[in-house]
Amino acid sequence: MSFSRLDGFRIAGVSTIVPATQVDNLSLGDRYGADDVRKVVSMAGVRQRHVVSAGQTSVDLCTEAAQRLLDTLGWAPESVTGLIMVTQSPDHFLPSSACVVHGRLGMGVDCAAFDVGLGCSGYPYGLYLAAAMLKGGGHQRILMLNGDTPSRFTSPDDHATTLLFGDAGSATALEAVPAGGPAAHFGLFSDGAGAEALIMKGGAFRDRFPADARDLYVRMDGAGVFNFTIKRVPPMVQDTLNVAGLGVQDVDAYIFHQSNRFIMKHLIKKCGLPEDRVPFTLEETGNCGGPSVPVTLTRGLAQRPKDRSQCAMLLGYGVGLSWASAIIHLDPACVLLHGVSTVPSDTVQDPAP
Repeated sequence: MSFSRLDGFRIAGVSTIVPATQVDNLSLGDRYGADDVRKVVSMAGVRQRHVVSAGQTSVDLCTEAAQRLLDTLGWAPESVTGLIMVTQSPDHFLPSSACVVHGRLGMGVDCAAFDVGLGCSGYPYGLYLAAAMLKGGGHQRILMLNGDTPSRFTSPDDHATTLLFGDAGSATALEAVPAGGPAAHFGLFSDGAGAEALIMKGGAFRDRFPADARDLYVRMDGAGVFNFTIKRVPPMVQDTLNVAGLGVQDVDAYIFHQSNRFIMKHLIKKCGLPEDRVPFTLEETGNCGGPSVPVTLTRGLAQRPKDRSQCAMLLGYGVGLSWASAIIHLDPACVLLHGVSTVPSDTVQDPAP
């Protein structure tokens, strides 16, 4: 089993940002057919989505989330020595999006900055990498960013994907603490044999300029993704609990990637989880890819009790195919922020040539 245990760090805060532009799926009946739209909304559970405007990207959203978090925590940018950007919608093939954010935030030259190309499972993976950097020594503070704009790679002619996806950015601040406190447990998995279940075939170096323009947009094998999820996620939930020595009732919240309501309801039932411990946010934000996990964390646990730590299981699954889990502990001092972007797209400056 691909599980690991890490201590010696705490999550100081999580900040999430969604774009200001909001789309009501039911308003798109004239384009896709009112009956078809209602069916998709009913099954997927996505009534509204926040989508980026022209010129706005995941880098913009993550930069805004990170700046808000640094300001709230009182962290100077130069005090952070690790910056990880998890995304599958980068601004450029090069330079890395992490380096672009690094420059915008005014971080120091002794800060390691790099990208991780993961989608729906990206948040647990990113947390693991950040925690491992802290555990390895030499770092005291790490920022892990997870942002995606899947609305940009859905075809307007494909209502099955267009009505599902929204956009979001996030920033998570981690800091080193003495070992011996509550440990986090991670499970990281992949199955590249299913790579074509969710794929954009064109636009990168395999096929820079595809003859079929449809290859510039995501193609999704809905049935294949559903079968993969139902097969892989429930055993991972149970195995993660077992590795951590916990029972179902020991976890305060199960934070699922907000894939769609139909799949999530199946997972809750198959995993035997109490529904009141599984927050849903996709009705108002849609499926944001990997960032749907931190968005659900900041919104679903915003009213958590302040007199004790909260134990949460984070679950990501999808494109890759890839799936991951993390059991984390949020102490009462952990800051959770969620907001709507206040930065107009026409004020965003891109320093890359």
